Amino acid sequence: MSLQTQIHSLVIRVADEFKSVYAKIGNLSSLSTTDKSTLVSAINELKAAIALAAVINDAAPGSTTTTFSASKIVTLLDDLRAQILGGADAAYDTLLELQQALQNDQTGIAALTAAIDKRVRFDAAQTLTAPEQLQARSNIGAVAASDIGDTATDFVAIFETALAA
Repeated sequence: MSLQTQIHSLVIRVADEFKSVYAKIGNLSSLSTTDKSTLVSAINELKAAIALAAVINDAAPGSTTTTFSASKIVTLLDDLRAQILGGADAAYDTLLELQQALQNDQTGIAALTAAIDKRVRFDAAQTLTAPEQLQARSNIGAVAASDIGDTATDFVAIFETALAA
């Protein structure tokens, strides 16, 4: 076997190995990166994209490049929930439970509605019974119109008539 034949055989063997490696790596055109010229360029592009990605910063998120950690987000959501519930009992810590409690206790709702209906309104006229009027006047320290008399009375005329007599 000549040297030329051996070198030719080596080149064929090396070419076959490169084909095998290339087949395992795949075609660079199938990369989802912009730069498909080399694998190194694609990796560098990926590295740059990762460097620009959001960074976890529990001290100060507030931008497109930082975010809170998952544990910080859970803590903030728990705090918000506590603020919304204001220390509500576990039996009333969801809107569904509140709805069910209201639906199941119609007597309580009726009592609240009746109490609201019995308030003296200042934003609209209403009709009150004589005892309700008396109680309302007593509550606010008012005097009944019947106790005052006719507010349209001309007291000057009465005074002058009394003087003339």
